[in-house]
Amino acid sequence: MIRRAAGAAVLLALLGHGTAWADATLEKIKQRGKLVVGVDGASPPFGVLDPATGKVGGFQAELGLDIARRLGVQLETVPVTASTRVQFLQAGKVDLLIANIQWTQERSEILSYAPTPYNLVGGAAMVSKKSGITRWEDLRGKVACVSQGSNYAKPLQETYGAVVKGLRNIPESLLALKGGTCDASVHIQPALYEVLHGKSAGEWTAFALATPDQLIPSPTVIWTRRGEADTRAYVDNAIRDWHRSGLLVSEAEKWGVPADYLRQSRDKAQKGEFDAAPPETPNP
Repeated sequence: MIRRAAGAAVLLALLGHGTAWADATLEKIKQRGKLVVGVDGASPPFGVLDPATGKVGGFQAELGLDIARRLGVQLETVPVTASTRVQFLQAGKVDLLIANIQWTQERSEILSYAPTPYNLVGGAAMVSKKSGITRWEDLRGKVACVSQGSNYAKPLQETYGAVVKGLRNIPESLLALKGGTCDASVHIQPALYEVLHGKSAGEWTAFALATPDQLIPSPTVIWTRRGEADTRAYVDNAIRDWHRSGLLVSEAEKWGVPADYLRQSRDKAQKGEFDAAPPETPNP
C-alpha cells in the first residue's frame, strides 16, 4: 500500500509538472523581465513609427505596455506581417499577437485567443473616385487587393465575385491601387481612413472609400499559442479591465482609432452588461 501510494504521488507530481510546462509563458516572461508582443508595423493609426528610435508605437503597443506593467516587466514590440505573424507566435518569437487580427473559425483552430475582443473592425474598399465603384457588389469581376492571409478574401470572392490578389501588406496594396493593377484595395476600415485623412492624405485626393458599409465586421482578439490557458485567462482579465476603465476609449481617441464601438462597450461594461466574446469554439 505504501509503495502504491508513493507511486501515485510520483505520478501526480509528474502530471503536475507536465501541466505547468504546458503553459509556462507567463513564468518565462517574468523570468526574463520582458513581454514580447507582435504588433502591426508602421500602419497608422494602429502602429506609428517613431523616427527618433525606429520603434513602432501607437494603439497596439500601448495595450501591450499595459499588460507588461501588470506583469511587472518591460515591453518589446516586434513588427509582424500577415505572412509572418502566425509563424512568429508558434515559434516563440513573440509571446502574444496584438495586431489587427480578427477572430475567424479557421484561425481559432490553429491558435488560441483571449475570448473578450478589444475592438470590432470590418473591411473597407479604397478606390479611385473615377472607378464608379460605390457598393461591394460593384467589385464583381474586378481586382481587389488584400493582404496575404486576409479574412476578407473569402467574402470578396464568394459573395461579391471579385478577383482577389494577395499582397504582402497595405502599402504594397495601395501602390498597386495607385498603379492601376488593382481596382480596389481592401483592408481594415480604420487603416484606410487614416490614409485618406492622415499626414499623407494629399497623395490620395483622387481616391475614396467606396462605401461606408464595412465588410464582415469582426471581433479583434489577442492571440496566444495553443495550450496556454493561464496566459489566455490573464490577458482576458486585462481586456475586461480595459473595457470597464475606459482605457480602450482613451487610447483610441489618443491615436485616432475609431471609438464608437469602444464607447458602447465601455458603457455596457460599467453597467455590468458587456459580453462580447466571439463564437465559442474549443480554445485549448
